[in-house]
Amino acid sequence: MAGVAEAQKRQAGRPMHPSARGPPPPPPRPRFEPVDREKTCPLLLRVFTKIGGHHSREDFAVRGKEPKDEVQIYTWKDATLRELTDLVKEVAPAARRRDARLSFAFVYPDKSGRFVVREVGKTFSYESRRQLDDSKMLAELGFEIGDYLDVAIL
Repeated sequence: MAGVAEAQKRQAGRPMHPSARGPPPPPPRPRFEPVDREKTCPLLLRVFTKIGGHHSREDFAVRGKEPKDEVQIYTWKDATLRELTDLVKEVAPAARRRDARLSFAFVYPDKSGRFVVREVGKTFSYESRRQLDDSKMLAELGFEIGDYLDVAIL
């Protein structure tokens, strides 16, 4: 009897999974193992800061003529946005304001060679106003060695 009911549902075009109750849950975020920073060589991260918003993709179009407001940071792929916020605050006075927010974006070439600026998270300047993005690591956000980091100070 149950087999007949299932066959009728399939013929009627109804799905066999419980999607009628809502969309399926998102897949769990992959957990990345922390890097042994004593044994692993850091990577060079080119960070570009701008007050008021992100740089445009055209600002990165010509190799060697990237924006002038560059900071080079040696870090690891398990660095969190909170760690990067604290490093940016050391070199950008505007990021030290009590009400400052920092928006992070990866800059990388797409398949056609044009640069893409993709926002990946936001933090507040001070830890007392924590954001969900504070604990996100570069690796879990899809960072690849060679990508630039663009930081908008808002």
